[in-house]
Amino acid sequence: MKITVIGAGNVGATTAFRIADKKLARELVLLDVVEGVPQGKGLDMYETGPVGLFDTKITGSNDYADTANSDIVIITAGLPRKPGMTREDLLMKNAGIVKEVTDNIMKHSKNPIIIVVSNPLDIMTHVAWVRSGLPKERVIGMAGVLDAARFRSFIAMELGVSMQDINACVLGGHGDSMVPVVKYTTVAGIPIADLLPAETIDKLVERTRNGGAEIVEYLKQGSAFYAPASSVVEMVESIVLDRKRVLPCAVGLDGQYGINGTFVGVPVKLGKNGVEQIYEINLEQSDLDSLQKSARIVDENCKMLDSIIG
Repeated sequence: MKITVIGAGNVGATTAFRIADKKLARELVLLDVVEGVPQGKGLDMYETGPVGLFDTKITGSNDYADTANSDIVIITAGLPRKPGMTREDLLMKNAGIVKEVTDNIMKHSKNPIIIVVSNPLDIMTHVAWVRSGLPKERVIGMAGVLDAARFRSFIAMELGVSMQDINACVLGGHGDSMVPVVKYTTVAGIPIADLLPAETIDKLVERTRNGGAEIVEYLKQGSAFYAPASSVVEMVESIVLDRKRVLPCAVGLDGQYGINGTFVGVPVKLGKNGVEQIYEINLEQSDLDSLQKSARIVDENCKMLDSIIG
């Protein structure tokens, strides 16, 4: 398995290192436009091999030719959010970046699975799909895995229990319009509504929606990268090992949940072929309305990009 990570910033470099450390790739390419950065970070990662006991060939590069014949390409390139900046503020600039990145990917790899991490996530996944010409099941956005991880973390903090016993379902767009589904959120199989008052759950839902912004405010410069990187690696692992994990990811819908042609977060089965099944779960009407509203916001933003993405 050859895996390429585009963007050697905090998210990209951490993703690449975790892929190597988990022995998920035979060959790993870390690419960035800044000369020296991917080469230095790639060499540093490779030198951990004797300690981490992996033999992955790691190449740091500024040349897309080195990405040739990649099985999986992860796009993390783009401008990071700054304090006070919404994901939508990044729309135009990052769309241009993702367009160029995707065009270069497809020049050298015929049929990769593309995982998009760049923000605004759902919209950038749409850009990558349009530019790549790949089937929808091979272009996937990392959204719900991260959002659900944050929701699970906050629930664990509130209850003082192990995160391993918490399952959470977060659908919709990766941003202010995300939809944490309380109905399908449990602790050791116990519905969260049986363990916490509604007011507390509402606060946890709101904190989940603002999870990325909260970290940005703390850091002042830069944004979250450990949790995003860990989330995308969970997706990569399911694909590489054909584990058939059911994970919430941003995928192109064709009528499911009453949504057509929009990339939005829903539960899917991930295997060696990418998205192998989309699950349409039974939502409360309020959650379905929120999911459809989230999809409309994504769709409206995508239409603004028609002149950019072609």
